[in-house]
Amino acid sequence: MGSSSSSYAPKTIYLDVDGKVQKVIFSRHCSPCDIRELLCSSSNIPRNTAIMLVDPEGTLVSIDPTMPTNSPRYVIHTPSNLYKVMPLCTGQLGEKEDMFQNALSQVADQFSRAFRINELKTEVTNRLAMLEKRVELEGLKVVEIENCKKDLKKLRDEMATRTGGRVSCTCKYNFDDGKKLCPRRDVPSYPKYTLSQETIEALKKPTFDVWHWEHNEMLSCLEYMYHDLGLVKEFNMNPITLKRWLLGIQENYRNNPFHNFRHCFCVSQMMYGMIHLCSLQEKLTLTDMGILMTAAVCHDLDHPGYNNTYQINARTELAVRYNDISPLENHHCAVAFQIISLPECNIFANVELEVFKQIRQAIITLILATDMARHGEILDSFKQKVDNFDFTNEEHVRCLKMVLIKCCDISNEVRPTEVAEPWVDCLLEEYFLQSDREKAEGLPVAPFMDRDKVTKPTAQIGFIKFVLIPMFETVMKLFPQVEEVMVQPLRDSRDHYEELKQIDDAMTEVTGKPSNPGLLCPRSCTSNLHTPIPHLP
Repeated sequence: MGSSSSSYAPKTIYLDVDGKVQKVIFSRHCSPCDIRELLCSSSNIPRNTAIMLVDPEGTLVSIDPTMPTNSPRYVIHTPSNLYKVMPLCTGQLGEKEDMFQNALSQVADQFSRAFRINELKTEVTNRLAMLEKRVELEGLKVVEIENCKKDLKKLRDEMATRTGGRVSCTCKYNFDDGKKLCPRRDVPSYPKYTLSQETIEALKKPTFDVWHWEHNEMLSCLEYMYHDLGLVKEFNMNPITLKRWLLGIQENYRNNPFHNFRHCFCVSQMMYGMIHLCSLQEKLTLTDMGILMTAAVCHDLDHPGYNNTYQINARTELAVRYNDISPLENHHCAVAFQIISLPECNIFANVELEVFKQIRQAIITLILATDMARHGEILDSFKQKVDNFDFTNEEHVRCLKMVLIKCCDISNEVRPTEVAEPWVDCLLEEYFLQSDREKAEGLPVAPFMDRDKVTKPTAQIGFIKFVLIPMFETVMKLFPQVEEVMVQPLRDSRDHYEELKQIDDAMTEVTGKPSNPGLLCPRSCTSNLHTPIPHLP
């Protein structure tokens, strides 16, 4: 049986049982006699089974002369190692199965002894138990760390309350805790609103009344804008992912008097309106449309209600992190892309990596442009390009997009008085909260935030004349249709506040007190100013 093979090499035979070849490998410790005994012993092979030896071509090789001629059985000893086991015609099926099971049992026993399966099984079980214990301990450590964080935060709050000292302007978003970035509501609870044709047309105009809508309705309006502009198709967005992203955006706007989710919607709706008013779909790419809309939606994420001046003077965590350079705007960008980094909120998941990098950089550029400390720099750059503007020039288009988001960010005075007026009270409340805190902490207080010094008419006139009208008139050179819809309402608002100022001045002469204490800055997102807007003499 394989006499030419080494006595140390594994022994292999092939059993052909009713056409099915079974390969059997014996340990190198088994001798030829052991294998012969396994296959030929009467205790292992039933008497009604014939064993014949064939070579690879199927030719019978040898026969055991002890077998009767009417019931041939063949002896096994050939290098071919192919053995055919056939039952006799007079045999019984049950005996054949017993023989086969008996052979397999002996082979399995040989395998178990050769490879020490039981010892290996025990070792694997022990290692699994050790890993499970380690995972359990690590989980307990995580819970313990979270409890420590909560205790530290509670202790810090208690210390601040007792000492009355200065406390850093904390952020709702913690860079070590991504949980706050996830929507707290599941998508099924996000109602589906069918917008009327009247609402759809109103959304495209600057006169849209943003005060008549609840949060879920504003979310549906934003969702509609993305579909209407073709952004869902262009970026191959999953509609459910778009919903989750919008929910995540809403959850990460704080309930500030002014810088809240309604302000986000207000700016985004104005951007949508300017896209239609200026026919930007015909001049810019769909990627540019997506950049403009997404930057508008994200531009004030997690605004703490205290402007850059406070962040820098109070040396808050944000000011330290961003080296006093647009700390709020940098934070808005960081939170925006932390939300997008969540798989369930990634509206750009199906965009190629290089394209996403360009989109990300463009969105960051636009959000950083909303820092009013850079207003003069950005507007001067646009003025140099507007007379010979080239829509095929990337730098020209980039500058235009920066001016567009600035226009939308401070566009409340463009809206009708009944829509714009409530924003004055919202911004006034937020400014007063900051100035009160600055006084308590011994920090400088800006005059346009001091409740004892502010007069609304003078403030509005100064901002409209020196900031809004010059910027919108510059945009008007490129898009003449802006004059009637946006510039003229600004001029009317300026005239209105000049009349109020005359009345206020007259009352001051009579009573010695202003008749209408109000706000120096207009009803817009201008809390990022580092210096007051100049007034009229």
